[in-house]
Amino acid sequence: MPFLTTERLLLRPLSLFDAEAIQDLFPNWETVRFLSTKVPWPYPSDGALTFIRDVALPGMGAGREWHWSIRLREKPDQLIGVVSLMDKTNCNRAFWLAPRWRGQGLMLEATNAATRYWFAQLNRPRLREPKAAINHPSRRLSRNIGMRVVKFEEQNFVIGRLSTEIWEITQEDWFLYCANPF
Repeated sequence: MPFLTTERLLLRPLSLFDAEAIQDLFPNWETVRFLSTKVPWPYPSDGALTFIRDVALPGMGAGREWHWSIRLREKPDQLIGVVSLMDKTNCNRAFWLAPRWRGQGLMLEATNAATRYWFAQLNRPRLREPKAAINHPSRRLSRNIGMRVVKFEEQNFVIGRLSTEIWEITQEDWFLYCANPF
């Protein structure tokens, strides 16, 4: 799995060495509330290690998942979030960023790098991701890269059962919309 870069970010393939940093940043209500109930809450003290060891690394090894830690280029040793791609129906991308680094366009850069990999390297025809209809920042990010809602349903999130939108962008539309993606 390659390292990905943007103007301000380094995306490193997730490894067991990232568990401690994720464990410090991730168990935060602002981060987890709109995530799937597959995320245990309260988050256990070995949650990050268990996720990396039992989910992320096996998925990466099987070539059906791609997970990167997000780091600032100016501070490459500091993990600030994670972006993931998965070969799953209606859920091809997931991400989180610690609250301290939100509102700076960093997640847009990270998701564009991952999306470019999905379309350009993996040659996938479409990318879909579910999101809670009330998760306005995540909806705004998807809208900003040209995604559109293609399906409505209800799903269980850490915060509870919510109306959910399935957002999609095709490979062709992404390359047209993002003529010069990060």
